[in-house]
Amino acid sequence: MSKPTPISGFPEWLPPQRMIEQYVVGRIRDTFEVYGFAPVETRSVEPLDQLLRKGETSKEVYVLRRLQAEEADAGDDALGLHFDLTVPFARYVLENAGKLQFPFRRYQIQKVWRGERPQEGRYREFLQADIDIVDRDTLPNHYEAELPLVVGDALGGLPIPPVRIRVNNRKVCEGYYRGIGLEDPAAALRAVDKLDKIGPARVADLLGETAGASPAQAKACLSLAEICTPDASFVDAVRALGVRHELLDEGLAELAAVVETAAAHRPGLCVADLSIARGLDYYTGTVYEAQLQGFERFGSVCAGGRYDSLATAGNVSYPGVGFSIGVTRILGLLFGAGQLSASRSVPTCVLVAVADEERREASDRVAAVLRRRGIPTEVSPTAAKFGKQIRYAERRGIPYVWFPGLDGAADEVKDIRSGKQAEATPDGWTPPPTDLRPTIG
Repeated sequence: MSKPTPISGFPEWLPPQRMIEQYVVGRIRDTFEVYGFAPVETRSVEPLDQLLRKGETSKEVYVLRRLQAEEADAGDDALGLHFDLTVPFARYVLENAGKLQFPFRRYQIQKVWRGERPQEGRYREFLQADIDIVDRDTLPNHYEAELPLVVGDALGGLPIPPVRIRVNNRKVCEGYYRGIGLEDPAAALRAVDKLDKIGPARVADLLGETAGASPAQAKACLSLAEICTPDASFVDAVRALGVRHELLDEGLAELAAVVETAAAHRPGLCVADLSIARGLDYYTGTVYEAQLQGFERFGSVCAGGRYDSLATAGNVSYPGVGFSIGVTRILGLLFGAGQLSASRSVPTCVLVAVADEERREASDRVAAVLRRRGIPTEVSPTAAKFGKQIRYAERRGIPYVWFPGLDGAADEVKDIRSGKQAEATPDGWTPPPTDLRPTIG
């Protein structure tokens, strides 16, 4: 067999990186649960027509067929791997509405697949951590102010650079665009959403090409997108542009509430940035994009927003608001920059030495006692000289080596970093808390 080569966009972490990922996921999960979100997991596949019904492009969806020998099926019943967790969750709500209590608070930590061009920190297979709050028929706006606080707490307790959440409201944009006479606000939103990627000059051209904007209207759209404030002063800045529309007024009030709530609870977490549009058609209110400070050039690592009609059955709708943390995206950027590491490459805290193969059972008994007490332990693979067993522990980053007592002598444990060695018993010795598990930093 020839040497395998990696597949671009499908990351496989080494054990230390995987331990970091699990630590990060555990912290995020614990925070979500502290805020009262319940776990769900949806299937990995959805009907292709459902995946594409809210503005995604079919070029990014991985289509499935049941067997390798079958012809690719592009019919209405074709299946695709989900490219985010929001659309599958909307379907989940509709299917289980009779069993859920509303408002329903859900979190979901799961892989998704997207056939975009791989680049640093951006993958085709990646892990997301999502929260959503959905209700029946109406959803109070105060939930839109709550979600940034949850994400801020989830990521704020991790040894990573701080995130800055940029917030806007689609009603502000749509109301403003209608106020200046644009007849296709959705097209204008999609054009402005590309501002970070293609720059203002090309966005101005795109506004004319796709939204029918005149040069004066395109300039007005870009003037709105330039407004960015850490507080509610953006309201006066928008008013100064001289545009009036009822939907604009509604959006400004909702956005001010989000920014002011965040400033009261976590100063510096959120900033009102009116260039944020979010290209997906299902967003209807507040939208979020979060950047990792120091890594802004790589774009957003978290995103989400308010949606009112994504989950609808007949005359019953389930409006919601959600926020997605790009776990793999954050970790990929930090791993690439060498800014996140584990203190050792294995979970093991103690290596129990083996004097000779005839006495391996004694070493196994020591390990069993330590494991029952929650101390990660392994037994030496060979009964080599103790010096070689110590070097084995050093190579793996294991901080302690346990030497079972011979011929009635007491057991001893050695901290191989300091060289200190002392008598110990398996049911009485405990390592320092900082050594029990690998530390992340």
